[in-house]
Amino acid sequence: MKHRIVVLGAGYAGAYVAGTLARRLDPAEVRITVVNAEPDFVQRLRLHQLAAGQEIAAPPLADVFAGTGVRLRLARVAAVDPERRVVAVAESDGASGRGRGDGGGGGGGGGGGAIEYDTLVYALGSHGAAHGVPGVAQYAFDVAARPAALRLRARLDVLDARGDGGSVVVVGDGLTGIETATEIAESRPGLSVTLIARREPGARLSTGARGHLRRACDRLGVTVLEHTGVEAVEAGRVLCVDGGVLASDATVWTAGFAVAPIAATAGLDVAADGRIVVDRTMRSVSHPDVYAVGDSAHAIGDNGLPLPMSCASAGYTGRQATTAIVARLTGGEVTHTGLEYVGNHISLGRRDGILQMVDGDAQAKPRFLGGRKAARIKAGILRMSLWTTSHPTFGLPARKRRLAPAPPAPTRRTAVRPLGNGSGEAARG
Repeated sequence: MKHRIVVLGAGYAGAYVAGTLARRLDPAEVRITVVNAEPDFVQRLRLHQLAAGQEIAAPPLADVFAGTGVRLRLARVAAVDPERRVVAVAESDGASGRGRGDGGGGGGGGGGGAIEYDTLVYALGSHGAAHGVPGVAQYAFDVAARPAALRLRARLDVLDARGDGGSVVVVGDGLTGIETATEIAESRPGLSVTLIARREPGARLSTGARGHLRRACDRLGVTVLEHTGVEAVEAGRVLCVDGGVLASDATVWTAGFAVAPIAATAGLDVAADGRIVVDRTMRSVSHPDVYAVGDSAHAIGDNGLPLPMSCASAGYTGRQATTAIVARLTGGEVTHTGLEYVGNHISLGRRDGILQMVDGDAQAKPRFLGGRKAARIKAGILRMSLWTTSHPTFGLPARKRRLAPAPPAPTRRTAVRPLGNGSGEAARG
């Protein structure tokens, strides 16, 4: 029987892992299946641009994996049973009518059911976090997933068509909030944009970079309310902790990210935020046949700090996981690849940006790069990320490695947990 590798999620981390494993391992001995809720690859780093009205490429995953031998299953992950090594899936909205279902390295059918695995790669990513603030789920938009970004885009189209200078309120002082507010302000100058920040926007940037950010907001007409908390979101307005009320025709919530409860419900060891606790090789500390990558992994970087949820972390954790999986399956030595956090690339509309590097303690270095050059570097990174994801096996070693004789089965927990009813649409990592 072939060794069954199942990859949950086909974002930046999952697509990379699946393609790399397909290139490195002998298809006669390994079967690789990717489970994803949507039929297309989502450029999550550019969803704020999609919401602002720009056209963003979304390559079909059937094309991405064509010719690789990877099987694509369009479905939503409902639960994981790590004791029985089974993933329960439910039909996703994107599954209907998409994929060939021939298992020949490309399309695959949707529908519910169960998928058995020998090795699981958990790459379900993250989604927007409401933090318990009333009204966020009912009245706020977000840019954490493609459908959500498209809903925001449709709302902004309506406001633009009205021509009366509608108001947009973006909540969040992190990089997503900054990029979203500046992108909307530049792309839709007829709208009034306000950024609400609990701290100073870009608080972790250097002094010079924060100054550049303030000037960019002034140039684009973004009103910034610093040190302001949000108490509730209602239809047509935002209620602030200090008693202030802001009229809002479209409220965009970008105040952080969270992971689905699937891993915690399954009994995997997770951190306080629900991310799977892994060792240096991205292997679950509680279940050795489960690996976690991207936003789903609570991984300690080379600087001794947990890696942040980011595209860069997806690349580093994905590379380490594939290296470890290939080595363990083929009897090779497991080596450690770099787990670094070197800085942030921030877009401020299409013609401005900030490149901020950090030191070994993840603190901003005094010097930064801002302006058009930083924007071009960020755009280049985005193009490279899309291209490499769309060509998952390009440049990888072509030699297929055969599996080593199976070692004794690892000790497992004795309790057998039935598949729960944990749910949550697969997020992108």
